[in-house]
Amino acid sequence: MSDQTRFILNDTDLPKFWYNIAADSPVPPTPVLHPGTLEPVTPDFLSVLFPMQLILQEISTERYIQIPDEVREIYKLYRPTPLLRARRLEKALGTPAHIYYKYEGASPVGSHKPNTAIPQAFYNKAEGTKALTTETGAGQWGSALAMAGSFFDIAIEVYMVKISYQQKPYRRNLMETYGAQVFASPTNLTNYGRSLLAEDPNNPGSLGIAISEAVEVAAMSNGAKKYSLGSVLNHVLTHQSVIGEEALKQMDMAGEYPDVVIGCAGGGSNFAGIAYPFLRENLKNGKRARLLAVEPTATPSLTKGVYTFDYGDTAKMAPVVKMHTLGHSFVPPSIHAGGLRYHGMAPSICALYDAGHIDAVAVPQLATFEAAVLFARSEGLVPAPESAHAIRAAIDEALDAKAKGEKRVILFNLSGHGNFDLASYEKYMKGELEDYEYPAEAVAEAMTHLPQVAMPA
Repeated sequence: MSDQTRFILNDTDLPKFWYNIAADSPVPPTPVLHPGTLEPVTPDFLSVLFPMQLILQEISTERYIQIPDEVREIYKLYRPTPLLRARRLEKALGTPAHIYYKYEGASPVGSHKPNTAIPQAFYNKAEGTKALTTETGAGQWGSALAMAGSFFDIAIEVYMVKISYQQKPYRRNLMETYGAQVFASPTNLTNYGRSLLAEDPNNPGSLGIAISEAVEVAAMSNGAKKYSLGSVLNHVLTHQSVIGEEALKQMDMAGEYPDVVIGCAGGGSNFAGIAYPFLRENLKNGKRARLLAVEPTATPSLTKGVYTFDYGDTAKMAPVVKMHTLGHSFVPPSIHAGGLRYHGMAPSICALYDAGHIDAVAVPQLATFEAAVLFARSEGLVPAPESAHAIRAAIDEALDAKAKGEKRVILFNLSGHGNFDLASYEKYMKGELEDYEYPAEAVAEAMTHLPQVAMPA
């Protein structure tokens, strides 16, 4: 086993249950509020956007939720995904640390996003949904839902953040290949989009804006369309737990256990997917893995945001949740990690971070691409710019271990490949990318628009 690099599970090892952190979290859940009344939401309000089975999963405190057989059969197209030991990267760094990565880019669309897109499409189909609206940043979520929609014969309408629509045309092409309609957000198709374009025809968009447009279309469809979200909500994070459940078995195959588990964090889905099963081991079985969320310095919601109630979208149509936020009206700088350009973070991650169960760090764009190129030249895989944030932190951990002369076992989630992001790499290699520091003035202005919520006891 000492020279093994790839740790591969069989179909029979595919998890049969999703893990729900709500069962074991030492932090009580915070209420989800109606965007109009700022009172706790009712199932009737949520049912305008989501099928009932997903609403029940959203509020469930059951530890394990059974994965439907129909979903597991589709999972088998790419799951279980491989775990690899990054031996060549270790050698390049000259570190005594052992670096492992879970490769979610093995999915048909090249990211972790199908883990929740497939069940969301399944539950919508079961309740008779004919069409879904959604947003996407870098295009990974939109690609995954487009694929899932084609599997279940559901029409998909994607509002893609305009700057990513321009930066990543092949992601748009992939979504259209699966049959989805893709629009550059903000659009002239919604009331909210038209209002933004009237103020600034060159608005680059944001995930908060794209969410607003997708929610508006679903809410005004008189039930003809539902809305699907690729991150942030509890049911999404629960579906992603297959990543960590598989990784636990694979680390056992490797004969090691991680000292630190790392994932990039925009809305929180891939970080929670790998981290929450290890957090369960910390909470229930006495393990001590450090869980590290990595975000861009341009949108540092965990490390710089305020922990308070805020809208999940820019137009104030989505539910209000308690999270670390930069303000729902904040439009992030146009970094190339489009999937991380979100003003907030998953409420469960925020609560656990606030309570000290999760750590977080922010890294700049240029250092992130530097890490991505080093990884590509040593391990061969070109990572998505989002995933490269986790690589940056893993390399920093390995160099710290080297400086201290200590062995350290590092596990990170390589949440997607960057084959559709080569234009961003070209800009980096030409010296055309820039770093974005914390946009303090823009965040301060956005903070003046937070909802005035009477804090529950």
